[in-house]
Amino acid sequence: MELVLETERLLLRKLTSTTDTAFVLELLNSPGYLQFIGDKNVKTTEQAAQFLENGPLKSYRENGFGMYAVVQKESQIPIGMCGLLKRDLLAHPDLGYAFLPGFHGKGYALEAARATLSIAFDSFKIPLVYAFTDPDNAHSIGLLGKLGMQYQGPFFYTDKNKELNLYAVSVL
Repeated sequence: MELVLETERLLLRKLTSTTDTAFVLELLNSPGYLQFIGDKNVKTTEQAAQFLENGPLKSYRENGFGMYAVVQKESQIPIGMCGLLKRDLLAHPDLGYAFLPGFHGKGYALEAARATLSIAFDSFKIPLVYAFTDPDNAHSIGLLGKLGMQYQGPFFYTDKNKELNLYAVSVL
């Protein structure tokens, strides 16, 4: 397991297709993920391995960063994902995160996202990071505000065929 960073309560490490397929399968099919991020049509461990290979693992190879497993230090179990995504439709990477339902409302997303922004600016020298969220996702909107992200306006995301809220933050 390749550790990327450590916070007070969390470890962020690179995802692997050998150890994280069951976790990814559970996360991608959790109610909040399906409601606010969307159905990735990952219903088997084989599809989860393929998702990892074509998503995070490919991003590590091509960009040097990607989505990371967020592991609770105390239990050593993955509780969510957080990281940076590089999409062709945006000039800069965007922050992404998702957590299993039992770990919502405990500050883990904020802790992981702050650490991710820190390495985006300090290690990867990215001058600006975007984030977008469903306009109905009040918790995510609140989190982006706590991160100092500023609302940029509506953003039509063709992959979702939906208008989302776009946020941005530059070097802290």
